Amino acid sequence: MVDRFLARFGDCIAVLHSKLSVGERYDEWQKIKENKAKIVIGARSAIFAPVENLGIIIIDEEHDSSYKSEMSPRYSAKEIANFMAKQNNIPLVLGSATPSINTFAKAKRGKIELITLTKRANKSSLPDVNIVDLRQELANGNRSIISNKLYDEIEKNLKNKEQTILFLNRRGFSTFVMCRDCGYTVKCKRCNINLTYHEYSNTLKCHYCGYETKNLHICPSCKSKNIKYFGTGTEKLENEIKKLFPTATTIRMDIDTVTKKNSHEEILNKFKNENIDILIGTQMVVKGHHFPNVTLVGVIAADSSLNIEDYRANERTFDILTQVAGRAGREKEGRVIIQTYNPENFVIECAKKQDYDDFYNTEIELRRQLKYPPFCDIIMFGVSSSNKQEVELASKKLHSILEKNCKNYNVRLDIYRPVASPISKIKNKYRWRIIAKCNLSNTIVNLVNATLEEYYKLKFRNTRIIADINPNNMN
Repeated sequence: MVDRFLARFGDCIAVLHSKLSVGERYDEWQKIKENKAKIVIGARSAIFAPVENLGIIIIDEEHDSSYKSEMSPRYSAKEIANFMAKQNNIPLVLGSATPSINTFAKAKRGKIELITLTKRANKSSLPDVNIVDLRQELANGNRSIISNKLYDEIEKNLKNKEQTILFLNRRGFSTFVMCRDCGYTVKCKRCNINLTYHEYSNTLKCHYCGYETKNLHICPSCKSKNIKYFGTGTEKLENEIKKLFPTATTIRMDIDTVTKKNSHEEILNKFKNENIDILIGTQMVVKGHHFPNVTLVGVIAADSSLNIEDYRANERTFDILTQVAGRAGREKEGRVIIQTYNPENFVIECAKKQDYDDFYNTEIELRRQLKYPPFCDIIMFGVSSSNKQEVELASKKLHSILEKNCKNYNVRLDIYRPVASPISKIKNKYRWRIIAKCNLSNTIVNLVNATLEEYYKLKFRNTRIIADINPNNMN
């Protein structure tokens, strides 16, 4: 993004993001404050830049969940941008090929203006999308993570000296490790989550708290050596590609390979400038990149985001499949191969047609029937504690205060009973949650604040509570 703006507008640009050092961030901040920068480009926190005489705010890829902060202070950059635009009487542009359901619903209702781009950049045609049924691949005896169709297309690209992107939204080598004799699975000591095997370091890692331990060779439960690695991550995919295509050059892009400063840019530049044959990566490779020589995109496991416990699972799957398909055929004809166990799923079918309107019309009806946003707001009360009994007791107390205050304030709030969170323990903290559905108003905000004040008087010493409105993460 910065490269494109520098090429077009010259050196009047400031950049703000978390990878800057403290000194670099200060220099950019001063540049903005002294009015030496006419354009500010940045991630979520750039919305707070000290811009004078603000003329327009543009939020690119507005559907992206990272615009909402999930840690203190919790805020939505989109909501702040909307407030600032109204205060300054300036336009706010929300750009996306796959708008969030909530945003598009506002446009449909006429609350915001809808402007549609009907052609791709450079007037290039949409890529040809093919769906591969992995059930049929298994029936035909192919147990590889690469389908026969995808194998043939990669081979064709290598012969034509064209580039390929392979997308798999799981990092590591194997997603869990299990003893085949007794069924023991290796879990994190601090979180209720399976450890992921990373071959390059021969370690087992927790992707939630960062806990790391040596790889397991003997089962601690039954002392068996029959240890098996299950699931596939980007590391394992890279190994498989190297075996299948030994002459191909590959590069991998995930959290494990972009830990050093500027490594993100180095990998992308290396792929583009050195014409590396295959880029393997997680959702980092999906968004906004322009590689003229990429003519093939392979989605290894399209179902992985469909099966998460979140009402936005369909939306997120459609977004990511459409976005990754957009990396193919930017200047030459493109092909996309989507591997799935659910080819009949309407999300997969809409992604194949790259038909946002069809997806939206189906998804909005589902949400209307189930009363999910945009037909309501969701408030999630998250309760966490190092004490297992206390977190349960605190959750139940909070629930009873909520119910009582609903009567006192005479408002409608659909409150679900407290339950353990889907991931019931992270960083040695046990986690419970209460979900409430409502149509947000000042009265409900006052009710929530009063509930929290009353709850704090109970003085649960080891317990922390958060109230998150329309949370990104329901886990």
